[in-house]
Amino acid sequence: MIRPLDGITVVSLEHAIAAPFCTRQLADLGARVIKIERPGLGDFARAYDTRVRGQASHFVWTNRSKESLTLDLKQPDALAVLRELLKDADVLVQNLAPGAAARMGLSFEALSPTHPKLIVCDISGYGEDGPYRDKKAYDLLIQSEAGLLSITGTPEAPSKAGNSMADIAAGMYAYTNILSALLLRGKTGQGSHIDVSMLEALGEWMSYPLYYAFEGAPPPPRTAASHASIYPYGPFAAGDGGTVMLGLQNEREWKVFCDVVLRDGSLATDVRFNTNALRNTHRAELLQLILGMFANMSTSEVEARLDEAQIANARMNDMAGVWAHPQLKARERWQTVGSPAGEIPALLPPGRNNRYDYRMDAVPAVGEHTEAILRQLGLDDAAIQALRTTQAI
Repeated sequence: MIRPLDGITVVSLEHAIAAPFCTRQLADLGARVIKIERPGLGDFARAYDTRVRGQASHFVWTNRSKESLTLDLKQPDALAVLRELLKDADVLVQNLAPGAAARMGLSFEALSPTHPKLIVCDISGYGEDGPYRDKKAYDLLIQSEAGLLSITGTPEAPSKAGNSMADIAAGMYAYTNILSALLLRGKTGQGSHIDVSMLEALGEWMSYPLYYAFEGAPPPPRTAASHASIYPYGPFAAGDGGTVMLGLQNEREWKVFCDVVLRDGSLATDVRFNTNALRNTHRAELLQLILGMFANMSTSEVEARLDEAQIANARMNDMAGVWAHPQLKARERWQTVGSPAGEIPALLPPGRNNRYDYRMDAVPAVGEHTEAILRQLGLDDAAIQALRTTQAI
């Protein structure tokens, strides 16, 4: 079975989330991803926690199907090994500290004359130029700079997103930019330089609230799990202590909601509620009406009535609920992959293609593939031992 990126080799100087998430997705499509790690400790994300049989949750998520090669790139002999790898590589990805790759001669400008087909993707917090270029950038800091914190949380306190949204956004845009660059190279025969910043990636995802606050208009308020501008849209308590999420999108749905769910058709034309803007203004009053109805119903009864009305709804699952989600089970989205601690479950990447299956190989141990890769480059036992002696690998 042929995968889209079979035959593509990616070398990645990566750590944490953004670059590893990008390259794991390239591996999903068949690319050979050689992950360069520090000798001994490896990617520092390996030590974030020990939740997956002694392994870090972030690491097992973003690093399956890769080969781990340990190199101390501060040593000339190790850097020489990397340069040998790049001779046959299609893509170089890096999210080192700003300027670090360039100082090692690994910028696109330095590599392009001798590697004209190489695609170089640099991932950073703020981009390769501008006044913020050298600022340290962690996910929470970028969520703050991009304005996500200002619209997330309760009226009393802002909250970060519970996942690494800035890292994920940057990883996704790096991934799609690399795919585009591979397509372009197929037309021009030339590599590309890709400069992805976490700020710009998350900034794109913030475009709705940016336009909502266009020309100095008030920004979306923080409304916890409710929608900032559509109502009713958010969590509502049922009488048995459960919580149901529901969302209305238009006036037709509002009328059906009143008729079928609230059992009071007159509310549809009530002057307090007959447009979304008015429902927003009077959301406290409408909330009490909805909770008053739901207080006499179980969670399942609320869901059944919402389904009857064809109103979008969902349960507020915790992680255990997602692990056991019947839809994921029915669609056979869980597989197992190997790891240094044995087999672990892993979700298949989103999107099914009838022409190929995703690559779902093991999560590597630190330096697991070092010797095999060095032998592929032509190094013999003596040369490999010399690198070990100097701790270059």
